[in-house]
Amino acid sequence: MTSQAVPLHLTKPAPAHVVAVLAFDGMAPFELGVVVEVFGLTRPELGDLPWYELRVCSAEPGRDLRVVGGFTLRAEHGLDALSAADTVIIPGVSPAGGTIAPSLVDALLKAHARGARLVSICSGAFALAATGLLDGRRATTHWRYARTLAERHPAVEVDADVLYVDNGDVLTSAGSAAGIDLCLYLVRADHGAAVANTVARRFVVPPHREGGQAQFIEAAVGEIGPDGVDDGISRSMAWALQRLYGPLSVPALARAANMSERSFLRHFTRRNGVSPIRWVVSQRIAASLPLLESGEGTVDEVAAAVGFDSTATYRHHFTRQMRTTPTAYRKAFVRITAPLAGSWRVEAFTPLVAGGAGTEDGVIAAGSPPGRRAPALRPVQGVPPCP
Repeated sequence: MTSQAVPLHLTKPAPAHVVAVLAFDGMAPFELGVVVEVFGLTRPELGDLPWYELRVCSAEPGRDLRVVGGFTLRAEHGLDALSAADTVIIPGVSPAGGTIAPSLVDALLKAHARGARLVSICSGAFALAATGLLDGRRATTHWRYARTLAERHPAVEVDADVLYVDNGDVLTSAGSAAGIDLCLYLVRADHGAAVANTVARRFVVPPHREGGQAQFIEAAVGEIGPDGVDDGISRSMAWALQRLYGPLSVPALARAANMSERSFLRHFTRRNGVSPIRWVVSQRIAASLPLLESGEGTVDEVAAAVGFDSTATYRHHFTRQMRTTPTAYRKAFVRITAPLAGSWRVEAFTPLVAGGAGTEDGVIAAGSPPGRRAPALRPVQGVPPCP
């Protein structure tokens, strides 16, 4: 018996991933706006990639809900739609630390039992904690509410020092802008780094901030000199991003910033909330994601292309940051698609020569001993190549 192909016009398209977000009386609009911006907008720049279906839900659908700032909004969907979604996002509760309605707790538990992904932004962690699903697990919220969350829910391991926490089925983020980071993290988990970068570009935000980065950074805005040029920390970061494939050290970064090592370490950590080396590792992992997604090159070659001195080191840091292995990530995201603008790929394999392409200060690039042919990291569509 021979199999017969099904005509394309008779095949059913895959159902859209449904994202439900809670609207409530007294809410602040920013967090809801973030969710709508990421999951609710049409994205012609992504071609025919199936996007999310967003549903704004309320315990009282059709009722005008007061929003901070003096306006109202009305949600069309009720909690039944929330419990039926694939991803449920709670962008806050009002008041923070107040009693969570049993109807909302019930809807969240029903969604979780169905296999939905539960997500909170800011004070929304109180709603997830009320379900008991955070007991014995790490979670975060806005630093202002961390003590209250810990007091109300002592079984939850509250971490007030991070941007977001991924427990797989339940994810929590800190306040306001950290919600952007977590939403982009979800897009990256669902569609890969190139798609997440494209969404971030339209959002005009950095494409990735590691979840373990500090919530509160004392000096997040760089100082501008009298000639309009940004400070040394920003210069050194830009310099490093063009040289991820090669060895990068604190002394080299400090020289690029025209600062002493001690001063550079202090100012960099105060600016970014992480040490220079941890930041470099995070950037290398981020640069490796499109390479894995493309299916080009082995994991060893990808590790060398983004500057890791060994595959074992790359696997260790990748697993810590991404909560999966490079191989598992590749299997989940390899697609037969054209690369998106801003992504990276392994273009060619060329011998490395001391002092030539692929070296830094005459030192062979990390992970590439003499005689080995190392992958050359090249940008796709308009991103400047590594010098």
